[in-house]
Amino acid sequence: MKFYWIKTNAFVKKLFRYYVWDVPNTENKIYLTFDDGPTPEITEWVLKELQKYNAKATFFCIGNNIEKHPQIFGKVTAKGHSIGNHTFNHLNGWKSSNDEYLENSKRCEAEMVHLKSEICHLFRPPYGKIKASQAKRLHQHGYKIIMWDVLSADFDHTISKEKCLENVIQNVKSGSIIVFHDSVKAFPHLEYTLPRALKYWNEKKFVFEKLA
Repeated sequence: MKFYWIKTNAFVKKLFRYYVWDVPNTENKIYLTFDDGPTPEITEWVLKELQKYNAKATFFCIGNNIEKHPQIFGKVTAKGHSIGNHTFNHLNGWKSSNDEYLENSKRCEAEMVHLKSEICHLFRPPYGKIKASQAKRLHQHGYKIIMWDVLSADFDHTISKEKCLENVIQNVKSGSIIVFHDSVKAFPHLEYTLPRALKYWNEKKFVFEKLA
């Protein structure tokens, strides 16, 4: 049985208040994020769609994918988007030791620094699964733990592409952090949803901002 929140509720945000769930503001800013890249063709397609609206976003990259596709990673940073650490091997924190998790995250960081020459301070745990002890060590290492306010569920093939679009259209508000995935698995839903969502949000005068 699959279980996840499309819209993160206030109780969860308060319970895990040391994580970043949204960025409240009065300027109608929203924060698009893309997990699991860089992925050949798909990440580049996302960049082109964002450029149509001069939209900035944040890409939470897997270190192994950065290592395999450095040129695509370079395109993300060249376009002025933010990047974040998504571990080197997409680790599930609940199934990993603290040392393994931290070392895997540092390995991803090393790939980023090698190509970008600066330290990344944003971290998103794969699957949203991370132990408090792991988060504490990442905080000590200088990371902000970025979660989300709205989940597109573009990875879920049991929902329709129309439902994926509905997930983001109906739940986004000023300050929302929205999760998409620039991955092969998510692309059928992403290809349908992202252009339509960008058009809708643009018409509603939302401002597309990157996380920092």
